[in-house]
Formats: sequence, structure tokens, C-alpha cells
Amino acid sequence: MAPVSLPALVTPALLSSIRGHPQLPQHSWYFIAGVTLSVLNRPDEIANVFKHALETGPGRTDAKPEYDEQLQMARKMREALVKAAPIGGLPKAINALFALKAVTPPALLDEPLAYSPTSRPVEVYDIPPSRILHRGQTFFDKVYGKVSKRVMGQMDRSGTEDLGITARLMYGYILSNTSVLTAAESSFVLVAGLIPQDVSIGGLQTPKWPGSCLDDLR
Repeated sequence: MAPVSLPALVTPALLSSIRGHPQLPQHSWYFIAGVTLSVLNRPDEIANVFKHALETGPGRTDAKPEYDEQLQMARKMREALVKAAPIGGLPKAINALFALKAVTPPALLDEPLAYSPTSRPVEVYDIPPSRILHRGQTFFDKVYGKVSKRVMGQMDRSGTEDLGITARLMYGYILSNTSVLTAAESSFVLVAGLIPQDVSIGGLQTPKWPGSCLDDLR
């Protein structure tokens, strides 16, 4: 059976529209687009977005970035795809990250056992879990605001308290890490991953997303 040919999603007109959107955080269009494409399981399109960003820059006008800015862009794209994994699923994130790696110049990759811009290896192996889980709970509380305790309680009473444990681990070790993406950028990553799936966004209904206002997220 011949492979299925999927229609292109990313066009020059669409990229221009995303880049110029006034509500997006500065220099965020490419990784927000990447997250949406990851959730849609179109890793091939993520590669196109990233190559375009490396050529034209992260801003609203064309300006080819220098090496340091390219490295920051690559790290932000990778981190956004990692943070999308709990939202859209790990298999899709794996496909997205390997597609991204295939078009990333070797000098822009972070190799294992080398410097980690997120410090997650240190957080996993060297920092007491209670500190990371507390940070995650703080981030969760900011996302869900006054209903955070009720939401977490509902997960604990879902029939298995392991759902609440999963949420605490996700927010602690993945979503609340702001070493590469700010709290505001992370908020947009979450929304960009949720909207294509047409799922309930409880945190969006209570405008407490860290670093962002509700109008921006809409």
C-alpha cells in the first residue's frame, strides 16, 4: 500500500499571520505553532516551521538570527514540545522531537550528559522531590485559581489516587520548570495543546494562567 500523502497545513500566509498576531508573547509564534502541530500529529510540518524560523528569526519581521539566538530558539522549541507531552501524549511528542532533531543543525542540539538548559536531570537526581512537587503545586494553583483544591481533590477521588499523583508529577517536573520557557510562554503552550483536541480547559475558564491574561489566551 502506498503511503498516504497528507495535505500541507503550514502555508506562507499562515506563518505570516501567526508571526504577526498581536496577542502572542514576543518571539513565541514558532514554538506555539510547533505544539499545535505536535498535537495534530504532524511532525513533518514542525520541521518546516522550525526551518522557516531559523531563516527569518523569531520576531514579526524578517531578520536572520545569529548563533546565540538560534540556540535559544531551538531550546524553546524543544521545551515546548516536551511540555506538550502531558497534554497531547508522549508518542506524539516523541515523533515531533525526532522530526525536529532531523532538521536541527548539530551545533544547536543539547546532548546527553552535557549542559542541560532546563536542569531537569539535576531536579530528578539531586533535588529533594518535595521541593519540585511544591513548585508544581504552586504552578497548578496559579493555573486553576480558587478551584485548584477542588480540581486536585476530584482527581484524587477519581477511583484511583494515582491520577492525582500523575498530575502532581506532571506539574512538578515538567510544566512548572521555567528555565527555558517563562510562565506566560508555558501557559500558551498548554492552551495551544488543548484547543486542537477540543477538550475542557478548566484553567482558562478561571483566568489564572501564570503570567498571562485571559484575553491574550483567547
